[in-house]
Formats: sequence, C-alpha cells, structure tokens
Amino acid sequence: MATASTPVTAAAKATDAARTHRIVFLIMAAFFALAPLMGIYPVFMMKVMCFALFACAFNLLLGFGGLLSFGHAMFLGGAGYAAAHSAKVWGLTPELAIIFATLCAAILGWVTGKLAIRRQGIYFAMITLALAQMVFFFSLQAPFTGGEDGIQAVPRGRLFGLIDLSNVNAMYGFVLAIFLGGFLLIYRIIHSPFGQVLKAIRENEPRTISLGYDADKFKLYAYILSGALSGLAGATKAIVFQLASLTDVHWGMSGEVVLMTLLGGMGTIFGPVVGAAVIVTMQNYLAQLGAWVTVVQGVIFVICVLLFRRGIIGEIGAALKKSL
Repeated sequence: MATASTPVTAAAKATDAARTHRIVFLIMAAFFALAPLMGIYPVFMMKVMCFALFACAFNLLLGFGGLLSFGHAMFLGGAGYAAAHSAKVWGLTPELAIIFATLCAAILGWVTGKLAIRRQGIYFAMITLALAQMVFFFSLQAPFTGGEDGIQAVPRGRLFGLIDLSNVNAMYGFVLAIFLGGFLLIYRIIHSPFGQVLKAIRENEPRTISLGYDADKFKLYAYILSGALSGLAGATKAIVFQLASLTDVHWGMSGEVVLMTLLGGMGTIFGPVVGAAVIVTMQNYLAQLGAWVTVVQGVIFVICVLLFRRGIIGEIGAALKKSL
C-alpha cells in the first residue's frame, strides 16, 4: 500500500507546488504592474526588473545547472552595447535592437561556452572571468563603443513603429512584458525535461552520464540560454536608460549578480527577483554613502551566509514547510 501511495503523494506535492508558484507569480506580476500607481518611481522599478531578469538567468546556470560563472557581466554589458549601437547608429526599432542584442549574447554564449564547459568547478569560474575581462577590454578599446564614455543618448524609438517609448508609462509596460515573459520562459525551462536533466547533472553528473545523457551538451545549452536571457536584460536596460557603459561589462557586475542570487535564494524560482530588488534598493537609497555601499553589501552578504544559508526565499520556504 505504501508503494502504491507514493506516486500519488509525489503528484499531489507537485500539484501543490505548481499552484503555489502560480499564486506567487500573480502576486509578483500585480506588484510590478501596480508599483507606479503606489508612488514608486517607474525608472527605479524598471531597473529592478532588468536586474531581476539578469539574476533569474544567472540562477538558471548556477542554481539549476550547478555552474558558477564569474563572467556573466559580458552578456549583460555586451548585449547592452549591441542594442545601443544598433538603435542609435543603425536606426533599428527598439524591439529589433533588443532581439539583435539577445542573439549576439547567445552567439557569445556559444563561443565562450565551448571553451569554458571543458572545465569544472573553480576552473570553469576562472575561465569565464578571463573571457569576461577580454570582452571588457574589447569594449574599452573598440571604436564604436565610445570607450570610457560608452554609448550615450540612445533613442528609445517607437515600439513596432507605433508606440512612442519616450512615454514613461509605455516604456514601463514594455519592460514589464519583457521581464514577465523572460521569467515565464525560465520557469518553463526549469520544469521541462531539459531542466530535469540539468538538475540531475547538478546532483550527480557521473550517474547522469551513465544513463546516456551528454552532460557537456546540456551544460552548454544551459550556458547559452543563460547568456541569451542575460543579454535580453542588458539590452532592455540599455534602451531604458539610453546608455551602454563599461559598468555593465565590468567584473564587479558579475559579482553583484552572484550576490543577488545567493541573497534571494539559489536554486529557488523567486529568490533571484527578491535578491535583485534588495540589492538595487540598497544601491538606490544608500547612494549617499558613496563607496561604503559596497561595504554595507559585503556585511549583509556575510550575515546572510552565516544566518540564512538558503537565502531569503529559501529560508521562508523551509519555514513554511516546517509549519505545515
């Protein structure tokens, strides 16, 4: 009887989890949609959504693939440059500029992934960092990137040639649609057969290989998807702020996305969103502290590592399971 009831119990748990995810997603979507009406600065919220998508994309690689990258800023910043250049110099509409930049990030992910996936652990992390530094110096020296000034005064343009994105409400709706669409895509990837194999590789790669799966191929695909979605966030950010700069391709940005993911809860669905919101809020409201902002972030990170090992959402989820 116990054996027969096990699948039913597992199926019931999966159904309950899916229902909970739907409810939380609706709450999250409603919050972001209504935030400007609650007096929250729209540009600030657009920044939160861009970094939340970036953190979710990174979490796909680290939290579900078990691959720690120290070079994800090359996708965020590289796509930002691609979107800014194509919109300002080539005159592409915003949606085409973002699509072009996302494709560039995917190609960059394929090229760098072919090199990085050959190694594991700290070696993989160091290779991604080295590759990201190469992209940083290219962005600094290339004639079309503007050097230390970056690409400024990027036109927001008209969405599909109809909607003027210089209107902050139209721009907000566009960013919200990209964020929610990207989030749902990541959710679908995680809960697809591909995502299940990816989790299996994270937990026990030798056993997964023994079952006939090509682990390197799955990790490469995950790396490319993560890079492309990070590029989507970077391209959107460049259009929102009408700027592509070295800040987004600097190694410090790669460290920030690691912090966002760990703070919110690595391997959770909504953790990176919470982590990104916390970090961006700190940067915004503690800006008057200057360089001390990074010190405060470091202190919070240490406290979370010591007291909240599973991150904010991870600890909340664990507490709810115990209470039930």
